[in-house]
Amino acid sequence: MTAGIPMTQTSTVANPDTGAITGCIGFIGLGVMGSGMCRNLIRRAPRASFFVHDPRPEAAAPFVGLGAQVAAIAEIAAQCDVILMSLPNGEAVEQVLSQMLPNLRAGSVVIDTSTSPVAQTRSFAEQVKQRGAAWLDAPIARTREAAETGTLSIMVGGADEDLTRVRPILECMGTDVSHCGSVGAGQVVKILNNMVLFQTVNALSEALAIAREAGVPGEVLFDVLSKGSADSFALRNHGMKALLTGNFPLRAFSTSYARKDNSYALQLASDFGVKAEGAQLLDRIFDRAEAAGLKDKYFPVMHQLHQAQD
Repeated sequence: MTAGIPMTQTSTVANPDTGAITGCIGFIGLGVMGSGMCRNLIRRAPRASFFVHDPRPEAAAPFVGLGAQVAAIAEIAAQCDVILMSLPNGEAVEQVLSQMLPNLRAGSVVIDTSTSPVAQTRSFAEQVKQRGAAWLDAPIARTREAAETGTLSIMVGGADEDLTRVRPILECMGTDVSHCGSVGAGQVVKILNNMVLFQTVNALSEALAIAREAGVPGEVLFDVLSKGSADSFALRNHGMKALLTGNFPLRAFSTSYARKDNSYALQLASDFGVKAEGAQLLDRIFDRAEAAGLKDKYFPVMHQLHQAQD
C-alpha cells in the first residue's frame, strides 16, 4: 500500500468542490449513513487518496469502483492523515479504536461521526492525544437522504485548529458544520437533538392516532400543523414520510438505535442531576416497541403502539 500524502492546513480550502482537498483519508463504517457520507467525500475530493473499511466485505466493495482501496483498520491508522468513523455506538468505536491506536500516526486527526456517550468520548480523545494525534467528535443529524445528498448537520466538539484543518472535509458531507465547544460538546448537542426529536415524533404519533379516531384525516392534520406553530423538521420528515404513510423500513434508524441514543440522554441527565421525565417516558415506549418485535424497524414505528385497539 502506498503511503498517503501528508495533509496540512494549507492543503485544504474552504470550498470543498474546488477539489483542493489532498492527502490520505480513511473511512471506517459504511452502513446506512456512512456509505452516503463516504461517497460524497470521494466525489468532492478527487485529489485525495481513500482507504475504507467495513466488517461486511459487500459494504466496502462498491467503493473500490469509486477509486478507494479496502484496508484493515491498522493499515488505515498507519497510512491516513484524517480518519473518519461512522459506527453504531460507543462500544463499536471502542473496538475500532483499540485496533487503531497502536498504529496511529502522530499529527493525524480522528473524527468520530457516531453517537457515543460523552464520558466515553472524552476518554477516546485522551487516548488519541497520547499518540500525538487529535480527536474531533462530530456526530451527524438529519436523515439517510441527507447523508446521500451531502446535506447533513454536523455537530463538532474539539479544538478550533483541528476543526479548521478538516472543515473542508466535513463540508463535503454536510451543509451545516457547527462548532459546539471542546471535546464531548458535539456529543452533548447531538444526544439532546435526538432526545427532542424522539419526543416530538412521539407527540406527532399520538396526535395522528387521536385525529384519525376523531374523524380528521391524518393528511389534513399534518398539513394544518405545518402551517402553524407545531411545524417542525420532524413533522415534515418523520411525520409526513413515515407516520402518515406507515412506512417503517428496515435498515433505517431503528427503534433499537433510537433507544440507545435516548439512553445516552438519560445518562447525561443523571450525570448532571436533571430528572428527564420525557426521556424516561420514551424509554418505556421504546421498550414496548422492542417487546412487540419492532426493534429493527424505523423508529417512528412506535406509532403502532398508539393506534386505538379494537
